[in-house]
Amino acid sequence: MLNNRTESSNNWALVDRALFVSDIHIQSAEDKNCLLFEKFLEKCISLKPDILFLVGDIFDLWIADRDYFVKEYAGVIERIRTLVGAGSKVYYFEGNHDLDLGVFWQEHLNVKVFEGPAYFDLLGRTVRVEHGDEMDPADKGYLFLRWLLRTPAAKELGRRVPNPAVRWIGEKASRASRDYTSYVKTISDSEVKTKFLRHIDVVHGEKPFDVLVSGHVHVSEDLSLEKGGKTVRAFNLGTWLKEPLVLEMRAGEVQLMPVEKFLSKN
Repeated sequence: MLNNRTESSNNWALVDRALFVSDIHIQSAEDKNCLLFEKFLEKCISLKPDILFLVGDIFDLWIADRDYFVKEYAGVIERIRTLVGAGSKVYYFEGNHDLDLGVFWQEHLNVKVFEGPAYFDLLGRTVRVEHGDEMDPADKGYLFLRWLLRTPAAKELGRRVPNPAVRWIGEKASRASRDYTSYVKTISDSEVKTKFLRHIDVVHGEKPFDVLVSGHVHVSEDLSLEKGGKTVRAFNLGTWLKEPLVLEMRAGEVQLMPVEKFLSKN
């Protein structure tokens, strides 16, 4: 798995389309957003994007290669397998609901997994991609939990928990997700935007970029900022629990749009 590195390739100059989605929070195979995501993947198979970025929290819960998740989301998995087999790259960033992804997604589906932020030289732009759950340095309790869940001991435990316990955890996680969604609605968009802007300043100071793509905070943003005499774009992908969105990056164009609009493309 990869963390905080730059992905460079001589082939990036040939890229025509890159897509980004985040925070779908699929709760079951019958979830309306699971069905919509399957339609989205079918459209991807048709359009053959060069890269699909899954920017974390695609599922309400996914742990390692547990049979419970592999069987429940067989439809999603088969479409991802078809997309990769057709030549598209799929990059999956771990969120706070999808953990230890490498043992299945990377080893069995050839989906590259990232535990933290990564940089891409893409379509003539330097693009930083991250789930976004490390944006608030003041949230030390969450940052400690994030670290703990990625320790070897926690990963080993997650791989060994009996499937009935995994199902129980999944149901608890679904309820927690709904509670979280209710909670974030009480936070003003301006407060979220202030934290997002602060994060942009910090990480751009550490390593400049042209485009930032993140998720996690469940508030969509499309910002243009001046940094060092250049225009920087910053996107937060919001959540499909509120409005399903996809970011499409093509030569000369970067657009955050409703998934339904994307599905209507030729």
